[in-house]
Amino acid sequence: MHRQIYDEYCQAIATGTLRPGQQVPSTRGLAAELGISRITVLNAYAQLLAEGYLQSRIGTGTTVSLALPDQSLPSGRRRRGDMSARRCAAMALAKRGPLFNSIESPPWARKSGAFAVGQVAFEQFPFPVWNSLVTRHCRNIRSRDLDYGDPMGLQALREAIATYLRTARGVHCESKQIMVVGGSQQALDISVRALLNPNDRVWVEEPGYRFVRRIFALNRIHMVPVPVDDEGLNVAQGIKRCWKARAAFVTPSHQYPLGFTMSASRRLQLLEWAERARAWILEDDYDSEYRYENMPIASLQGLDQNASIIYIGTLSKVLFPSLRLGYMVIPSELVERFRRVRFAMDIGPPNFYQAVLADFILEGHFARHIRRMRMLYRERRNLLLANLYSRIGARLKVTGEQAGMHFCVMLDGICDQEVAKRAAAANLCLVPLSSSYIGKRSQHGFILGFASTAADTMPDAVKKLQSALQFKIKI
Repeated sequence: MHRQIYDEYCQAIATGTLRPGQQVPSTRGLAAELGISRITVLNAYAQLLAEGYLQSRIGTGTTVSLALPDQSLPSGRRRRGDMSARRCAAMALAKRGPLFNSIESPPWARKSGAFAVGQVAFEQFPFPVWNSLVTRHCRNIRSRDLDYGDPMGLQALREAIATYLRTARGVHCESKQIMVVGGSQQALDISVRALLNPNDRVWVEEPGYRFVRRIFALNRIHMVPVPVDDEGLNVAQGIKRCWKARAAFVTPSHQYPLGFTMSASRRLQLLEWAERARAWILEDDYDSEYRYENMPIASLQGLDQNASIIYIGTLSKVLFPSLRLGYMVIPSELVERFRRVRFAMDIGPPNFYQAVLADFILEGHFARHIRRMRMLYRERRNLLLANLYSRIGARLKVTGEQAGMHFCVMLDGICDQEVAKRAAAANLCLVPLSSSYIGKRSQHGFILGFASTAADTMPDAVKKLQSALQFKIKI
């Protein structure tokens, strides 16, 4: 409160509302008028007197100083702010302008509304179980739990993740190879820092996951867009465009965003290229838990005989995104290198929720939750497809509906980003397919998430989508 009084007086003096020599209220009178403690007013006046804004003489009371400081504080603050802005503009900043300019927040990036991509069914989360585990760990915190943990993550959680990956994803790993991270983007960032140098070239899928590009750009890695077809990444095209690339980033189980599964022949081609080119493969297995038509596809890492793959997984698509926990599997020979990079970045992940999650997995809640969500998401996917075909029909081309939490809808003759902007006003989160391309030649359509859209809201959401498409803009 005394700071507010101080600021108000400074502002009044700066603007001339209070003139030099003008008397101000006594501390007792101002305190009574404002209904506050006199001590608060005394503290404010003391600072104003010390800085020369007020003066006090016996017999005349307290007045505005006749000899004011060169600049009143609020005006000075504004001036310093202006100077700061000019100084920042003139100083040499990091030469990453195009990257920062590209990090914007279009309407479809808000992650709310029907068809949000990557959002889970929050209302179906087993809150009582999770809350019980959190309470248990809160009641049993020991002094050693408050210290820094292992940069690789909590041992109990790493063992639980390793067991799960060996069973469910066919990943060849031991717990010592698991690093717990703050999500898949941190896993990629650590991998790039550990394995690549500035100006190295990396294959990325075209179209692909746009947030990955920012990690590569921040680390000054040159991206080589490689086209994707219904067999996944076109390895032959990648070799043709840049045989000497140092790494390839792929989503082979459920390509983002088109949803194709990389064929066996392409997987073998990619592994062969990596061996011959002595390149790394960064495998993002982001929502492999959900397959609806066929048996789950084993990881690419499970086929690797040359320790060339960094396997990345996230828990945001299974549990909830604010948990901020993911993992990666590191070749044994690189574990110490990755550990050092991680330690330099943030020392390691927080311990508490790792311990909660370890129990959640070990007690069987994790597997049960995946099974429930797989059934629920299948139902929501089927309902969305039925409504789309009913209202929009033969104009649709759908890809990637066999797995995951989203699929793609291609439509001719639209500008998807314009439609997405209009749809946002109707509380629809339409991610334009064209935003996933690096090159200028892009397919227009939408990436539609279905996992977080409740069944009873689906028909109305599709009706709103149909209305938005009726005002389509020709390309």
